[in-house]
Amino acid sequence: MDSTVLLTCLLIVVARITDVSLGTLRTMNVIQGRRGVAWMLGFCEILIWVFAVSKVIGNLQQPAYAIAYAFGFATGTYVGITFEKWMALGEQVVRVFTREGAKIVAQLRSEGYRVTSFEGEGRDGAIHMLFIEIPRRKTPDILAFVRQIDPNCFYIVDDVRLVSLASITLHEPTGWRAILKKK
Repeated sequence: MDSTVLLTCLLIVVARITDVSLGTLRTMNVIQGRRGVAWMLGFCEILIWVFAVSKVIGNLQQPAYAIAYAFGFATGTYVGITFEKWMALGEQVVRVFTREGAKIVAQLRSEGYRVTSFEGEGRDGAIHMLFIEIPRRKTPDILAFVRQIDPNCFYIVDDVRLVSLASITLHEPTGWRAILKKK
């Protein structure tokens, strides 16, 4: 395999990793209703894809290109999911079923979280049902905290597509947003 074929294979792999990763992020933005971001990602994704696929289709006598294309697709899927998980965009609702509801609610509210608590009846008696709406990136921390207080709790995590304006927490901007707000 000469250096031109090797370099072309490398470019195809990088292009496919990029466009498939963008496709994963685009799909998440579509699900969360972010039309503008999804449009931009889709435009870039398909533009890259057209160049990559045309290189492979235009050179079918070179099977290394097809293998690079497939390798880039598979790797792009992995990279896209990893990147999306790292970004953790969006909101989630954590529903916790616990016998330690009062203790969990008091601590979470003292830290500024909005928690709604209901009393209920479980299989083994009285329980508290807690609904906690949080940014997705904070979900692992909240789950660890809840399990620390009640290792036997049961929880369900749901993605949120839309949150009413009444639930938006207003706070002072920080970083570059604070500079833009100063007059």
